[in-house]
Amino acid sequence: MPTEVQFLSTAQLLLTTLVVKLAIIAVLATMLVRFQQFRRILLTEQRAWRERLVFAFMLGIPLVGGVAARLLLNYNAADFLLAGPFLAGLLAGPYAGAIVGTLLGSPALIGGEVGAMPFAVGCGFAGGGIREVCPKEAIWHLSPLFFTDLHRHAWQVVSRFKVDWLLLLAAAPVGLELIRQGVGLRFGTNAIFFYQPDSLLMAALIALSTVLSVAIPIKIWNTARIEHRLQEQDTLLMEARVDALANQINPHFLFNTLTSISSLIRSQPETARTLILKLSTMLRRMLRTQEHFVTLREELKSIDEYLDIESIRFGPTLVIEKEISEDSLDLVVPNMILQPLIENSIKHGIEKKVGGGRIVIR
Repeated sequence: MPTEVQFLSTAQLLLTTLVVKLAIIAVLATMLVRFQQFRRILLTEQRAWRERLVFAFMLGIPLVGGVAARLLLNYNAADFLLAGPFLAGLLAGPYAGAIVGTLLGSPALIGGEVGAMPFAVGCGFAGGGIREVCPKEAIWHLSPLFFTDLHRHAWQVVSRFKVDWLLLLAAAPVGLELIRQGVGLRFGTNAIFFYQPDSLLMAALIALSTVLSVAIPIKIWNTARIEHRLQEQDTLLMEARVDALANQINPHFLFNTLTSISSLIRSQPETARTLILKLSTMLRRMLRTQEHFVTLREELKSIDEYLDIESIRFGPTLVIEKEISEDSLDLVVPNMILQPLIENSIKHGIEKKVGGGRIVIR
């Protein structure tokens, strides 16, 4: 009778399972962060109940499939009975962690693992409890490479008698894994599923994979948070530059216009009155417009108001020509971007000429 060929030893099979497990959680975390609603929840630390529920179900439902795959297909790499609830509690609070624990524990309980649901719910509350006492930014600092600085954090605890949150965040999943191992060894796999190591090295790798199952999603999601913050800073910087540009333009323009009005009041009162009305119309529009970016059509409209004022100042010696494609009128440009160009062309070009000049906008 032919013997069954085993390609991998027990240790090799377990190691392969742990590696695949980390790959699965990394892929899931990457997929979830692509959803706009999930990303928006990650960006806010103070979350409403609805947001916590959405987070719990968006994370929990895919993980339920992993538990079901283990029970039905004997595919152990997709089981996150510990890491899933703990991660949810750590990021969204104890009740979100308990909800994910209930979701993941339900199929295991149906499969006869009576200790799975209490353990999973407990993991959710454990993560949520740490969240309540831990600085929120410290949670986001948990990295898959935490072990490279483990000695430094341990020394800080010993030398300063101070709680090191990163060390606590890494130690908590290890402690929960030890509890699962203890329950499994005492009551068997009928009580709860657990990876059975055949050496201390494999036990250490199981504990490490548990921590990494929590740290990898946090790292991926924190990267998305940082990218969003950088985009916000770029936007704020652009808005600040536009504001600075507008603040530089307005006093210079007002000075020139008011000087023209003062010179026209005695000699040409009607022209001065028209100039004041046009200036007030332009200033009213500028005060009402809070947008930093406008369409080219709107920008040209404001330029027309500005040129109307300058045309009164210079009279027929100032000729304005426009060569603008209709297709470009709906393009978005920074507000007040054209006025300094036209103002400088008048100030440094036409204003110094006796016979005036021509401005072409194209």
